[in-house]
Amino acid sequence: MRPTCVTVGRRLLLTGALLLAAVGARAQSAKGGKIDPTWLRADAASKTVDFKLVAGLTDANGGMNFNGFGRGGLVLTVPQGWNVVLHFKNEDPNLPHSVEVIGDAAAIPVGPVPPAFEHATTGRLEQGFPAGQGTDVTFVGKAGAFLIFCAVPGHGAAGMWIRLTVSATADKPTLATGDPRPQ
Repeated sequence: MRPTCVTVGRRLLLTGALLLAAVGARAQSAKGGKIDPTWLRADAASKTVDFKLVAGLTDANGGMNFNGFGRGGLVLTVPQGWNVVLHFKNEDPNLPHSVEVIGDAAAIPVGPVPPAFEHATTGRLEQGFPAGQGTDVTFVGKAGAFLIFCAVPGHGAAGMWIRLTVSATADKPTLATGDPRPQ
């Protein structure tokens, strides 16, 4: 009977080790993926930019990413004075997420802080939106450097944020990869 316990114990140990390896691989830093040009639409006549913002698009950073990017690895640049519409949807099957535009800072907040612009938040910041749900966030930004940040406690600090630059010199909105901030 004792050999059976040892065999079962080894199987459990092996199963546990495999599970930890899988979780560790999933929690790797979200240095980025590929930019999909359909994420960004601009209308120069109305000075409006529409950005499809998807939480948990990939498994990068344990699902805590926007459009597969985290830690500033994606940069949305919009001209100053344009209307910005973030079409937010959570596709992470495991975690709720929210969106808040905040000022860029060396220290990433652990949870919600006052937004950089009026209406620059999804609401439900702490509890977030479950998989399949979302909302639009509409605002007009002033020139400067900002973060599009998940305000669910711990998510932003874990790397769930991308960059927003509102530029006084840009003539059209752009998406580019950025240099991810180290952990």
